[in-house]
Amino acid sequence: MRILSRNIASLSTVLTLTFSSLPALAWHDKTHLSVAEAAGFDLWYSAAAPDVAKSKSEFRPTEEKNHYYNNNAGKTVDAAMVMSQIERYNKPDDDEGHLYGAIIGAVRAYKAEKESGKYAEYPLAFCAHYIGDLSMPLHNTFYDDFNKNRHSINDGIVEGSVRNNIGYIQRNMKNITILDEADLAREIAKVANTALHLGIKIRKEKRDMTQSEVYIQLTRSASLLNAVLKYVGKTPVSTVS
Repeated sequence: MRILSRNIASLSTVLTLTFSSLPALAWHDKTHLSVAEAAGFDLWYSAAAPDVAKSKSEFRPTEEKNHYYNNNAGKTVDAAMVMSQIERYNKPDDDEGHLYGAIIGAVRAYKAEKESGKYAEYPLAFCAHYIGDLSMPLHNTFYDDFNKNRHSINDGIVEGSVRNNIGYIQRNMKNITILDEADLAREIAKVANTALHLGIKIRKEKRDMTQSEVYIQLTRSASLLNAVLKYVGKTPVSTVS
């Protein structure tokens, strides 16, 4: 019995160390897929792939910093901040993260590959994922104990219902027009600020997001992704009646 107890304790320690060392994710898979599908992205089923890539240790240093921005000072996000992050896209030596710049970096990658005649859809799958991350409050705020302890539960608040509510997201989407990168940077900043303010609010109130708050955020991501698809010349598709 003692040997069994020791073995169980050892296994528990290993599991604790393993899971505590994993990088924080944003929104669970079905939530990401639903945002991309609501936006009309034809490869919506690939929208969770960036988290899959990030889970492999050899890709993690390059990819994980594209998924968040630790706004340690709680600064209001503006277009200049967004543009300043672009050159950090895919660079591992960045403690803050550079989610905002990663969105534009992925758009640029799509355009470059399309112009060269290559199959260019995969950069858009990354872009779709990053735009999903953009509305998640805990990916726009200080990564403190509150963030670490509540991150997973807030990622999954609507995971069980979201595949049945794609139409609801679509009906609440706003029309956004993007003509150039300056417009895109401003729209990224708008969504980032809603996430930042909600993150500050739930931290102050020591609570998790409500389902209503989550769906408002997801609608903002879907609206922006829909606009980005149009901006790069893709016609959004409808998969929901």
